[in-house]
Amino acid sequence: MKATPSIAALAILAAQISFAQDSKAGAKLTPVDDAGYSKLVAAHKGKIVLVDFWATWCEPCRAEMPQLVKLEQKLRARGFELLTISADEPEQEAAALKLLKTNGVAGPGYLKKAADDDKFTAAIDAKWSGALPALFLYDRSGKKARSFIGETSIKDLETAIDKLF
Repeated sequence: MKATPSIAALAILAAQISFAQDSKAGAKLTPVDDAGYSKLVAAHKGKIVLVDFWATWCEPCRAEMPQLVKLEQKLRARGFELLTISADEPEQEAAALKLLKTNGVAGPGYLKKAADDDKFTAAIDAKWSGALPALFLYDRSGKKARSFIGETSIKDLETAIDKLF
């Protein structure tokens, strides 16, 4: 007679498979510090890059993310890339990953890991206080073309991006 697995055993197995699939999909956010941020932007030279600083607790950030993903899908063939950097605490990483996955963010996700928040934000933009959402647009040479602090209309964002093509 064959043994039939219990419902609990099947649930545990399903959870293990799900976890293994998430692990294979790179279910971790890559930490980014001051030096890492510069390298990240430099690694995308040749592309127009929009860096989105966001957090799971930031309502406007969550609201604009699906719009940013659609914009990236629309412009990707023309050489546009969206990079997302979560400003969440490390213990919120699972929630941040879930939000990225739910919104269909294509690229890898990053997690801000600054030893000194003021130094980190000043290195990105001297006028940035660290407020979210914050978007930084870079031209194909890797030079910052524009900063958008706070809620930004997708239309304004797309207009600024179009000027760089």
